[in-house]
This record gives sequence, C-alpha cells and structure tokens, in this order.
Amino acid sequence: MTAGAVVGIGGGGFLQDDTRGLQERYLLAQCRAARPRVLYLGTAAGDGERAQLRCYQLFTRLGCEVETLPFFPFEMRRDYGAQARAADLIYVGGGNTVAMLAVWREFGFDRALEAAWRGGTVLAGVSAGANCWFAQYVTDSVPGGGLRAGLGWLPGTFCPHLDGEPWRQPLLDGAPQLPAWGAPDGVMLRFDGQAGFVEAVSSRPGVAAVVRWPGDAQPMPLPTRLLD
Repeated sequence: MTAGAVVGIGGGGFLQDDTRGLQERYLLAQCRAARPRVLYLGTAAGDGERAQLRCYQLFTRLGCEVETLPFFPFEMRRDYGAQARAADLIYVGGGNTVAMLAVWREFGFDRALEAAWRGGTVLAGVSAGANCWFAQYVTDSVPGGGLRAGLGWLPGTFCPHLDGEPWRQPLLDGAPQLPAWGAPDGVMLRFDGQAGFVEAVSSRPGVAAVVRWPGDAQPMPLPTRLLD
C-alpha cells in the first residue's frame, strides 16, 4: 500500500469559524474510504474541548465518523497507535508546534503516525498541524519566533499564516532547508505520499502559495486553484 496524501493548511477552516466545508471536503476527497473515519488531534492547543466540538460538528455534517485522541490527560489503557492506524484522515489542529512534537515523541506517537501514513492514512492539519510534517518550519511557538526542526517526512521548510504577520516572510526567505513553502490563510498544499508536491488550492480568492526552490533568490507564487 502506498503512503497517503499530506496536506498542509496555512490557516482557515472549521477551527477559524469557516463552516463552509471547502477545505474539509477537499481533504475527504483524498481519502480512499466512502465514509472516512476522521481522527482529530488537538495536542498543540492542549486538547481544548471547543476545537474538538467544532471538528465533530463539521465532519459529522459531511458524513464522516469522527473521533478525538487527547493526550491531556493521557489514557494509559488506550491504544493510541491502533487508533491512528485505523483512521482514514488524521486532522491536526493548531497551537504550539514545539510542545506538540515533544509530547508525540515522548510517547512514541510520531512513529504511530508515520505507520498510519505509510499505510495510506491522509495526514492534514492547520498551522502547527501543517508545520510538523516538514524537515523545518517557521513558528511563533518559541519566544521571538524562528525556525525549528519538524518530523522530516516532507523535505524543505513550511510557513503557515504567511500573510498574517510581517516577520514570517523574511524567515521563509532565509530558510536553509529548501524547497521553502509559504501558505497564507486559506491556502492548502497537497503532497501525495512520497512523490512530492501535487497542487495548491485556496478557500479564499486572491491568495496564492509561494515556493523557493533550490537556486532561487526568493520565493515565487505558485498556481493556486480556488475551491468552490
């Protein structure tokens, strides 16, 4: 079985009060199951119940089976790895990327996620939930912001909320890990398995992803399809 798609979301969607379902329908279209099982991970935001409820509401309306997998508190008798492997789509919410990865690694959950992905599960997420899959990411999860190492399953650097804060673009411009991907709010970048980048789409008009390839002096806009 080939690895599933990975979709990095710059911002927007149900966690930011966009209930149209444009982003979420796009994610479900990458799944192989007719009635996908969606697993929500809110680790980066301390497993807040409001985000979990929003996930249930949106994906249930779209005909999915929805579960959450909280680490706060950690349930000793729960098989976290089995739950990840059983999901068709794992959606990772935003928050503190550095803290989230530390928790996952401490419990060996990073290995469970990789096994799920290589077994065909679609991995997606917004902000921290997009950062984590790449070799490096631009983050405000540490004082002053900066570049930090991710899981490294996708090469290069990822920056969410590219149009949200002026300090993000210079960090992306100088990122040593290339390609360097930038996603404004509303923009999603899809990578299929280990084959590489496939396309950029957006739930907002007038915004586009950017990328700096090896040898480029600065990031350039990517063709970005508007979802409807």
